Amino acid sequence: MLYNPAAWQVIAVAIIFLVTYAFVITDKINRAVAALAGAFLILVLGILDLRYAFTEAVGWRVIMLLIGMMLLVGILNRAGVIPYIAIKLAQRVKGSSWKIFILLIALTGISSAFLDNVTIMLLVIPVTMSITKLLKLNPYPFVFAEIAASNIGGAATLIGDPVNMIIGSANKQLTFNAFIVHLGPVSLFILIVTIGLFLFVYRKHFKPTHKSKEASELMKLSASSYIKNRPLMIKSVVVFLLTIIAFTLHSALGIEPAAIALGSAALLMVIGLKRKEAEIAFRMVDWGTILFFIGLFIMVAGLSATNWTNQIALVVLQMTSGNVDIASLLLLWISGVASATMDNVPFVTAMVPVIQAMGAELGLSAVQMEPLWWSLSLGANLGSNGTLIGASANVIAAGLALREGKSFHFRAFLKVGAPIAFMSLLVSTAYVYFILIP
Repeated sequence: MLYNPAAWQVIAVAIIFLVTYAFVITDKINRAVAALAGAFLILVLGILDLRYAFTEAVGWRVIMLLIGMMLLVGILNRAGVIPYIAIKLAQRVKGSSWKIFILLIALTGISSAFLDNVTIMLLVIPVTMSITKLLKLNPYPFVFAEIAASNIGGAATLIGDPVNMIIGSANKQLTFNAFIVHLGPVSLFILIVTIGLFLFVYRKHFKPTHKSKEASELMKLSASSYIKNRPLMIKSVVVFLLTIIAFTLHSALGIEPAAIALGSAALLMVIGLKRKEAEIAFRMVDWGTILFFIGLFIMVAGLSATNWTNQIALVVLQMTSGNVDIASLLLLWISGVASATMDNVPFVTAMVPVIQAMGAELGLSAVQMEPLWWSLSLGANLGSNGTLIGASANVIAAGLALREGKSFHFRAFLKVGAPIAFMSLLVSTAYVYFILIP
């Protein structure tokens, strides 16, 4: 890693990042190819060395968690569990499209508060694609809203999003209960408003499906007939439930979520799949998304190595002249905008030591610094709804939809995501100013 980068390297990183970002926005090049090409240039130009890139820069915990959960969900789908759930849910509300929409979005938002939102996307999106396919509905409003709900719900608790885990690990006083008490109310309010906005914007898409031919056929379907392999179904459901329990207890168990996901996937493949079936399971992993994340981690590390992230953060903090109240509000918007343009995990990782240094310089107590941490969390989580690459969950959802033949363009998501992110940040500004700042 560079500590004193040359001027040309600082400029080169910025150009590489902006050009790569432009390719991702315009969909001119496959996003995984664009990210890997950008990472390759950063390595070739000596901005990062190969050893640092693959031992420190790449977030292997995230990568391993993704691979493990993709394998688990892929096997669940192969056993017929996901189509079964989709049919049962749709039949429960008699095929009503808007009721299905509210049910799925509320379920996504609430679940994301207690499970990592990447895991939620891996579970909810396949179910959503199955339901919309059955009822011949446009899946885009559903998936866009689920992405937004996932990021909003994830802001509510310590374990809901990797961003909160990073902030919480740096501050022992920010407990699970502290997150719920301080961020839970505003997250719930924003989730309700978001559901209402999506229902209004896409009101023409919610046709009266409960009286349609597709709904009639849906009600006649036997969900059990979609179970392709009953022994595998039982094993996969049991392993999955144990995985969820292990996730909720991972701190007490002292086991990383990534290890739990990989271990669960390996266990299920050993006890439930034959050799050829295991090979098929590996093909269920969205390797394009995995490679995109690897490239993105290396590029963001390049920005950090050339001091871009630190310089931006320091300028922002200096603009406030040490006023914690102003710094909190400014940090909310800066982190919101930054998290819309890059994955929020690397950004927050870079911001934590900067905020700690500011607190030490100003002699702030842990309690006095809390508004800064809450602002960072809200901005990073809610701002990530602004673009398709703002958070891991966004990218995962787009990748899962693509596997079903539905490509999500950056600009299409931007038209919906940016207003939602802006609204969320406005609400959060009022909440931070009137509620969180003493």
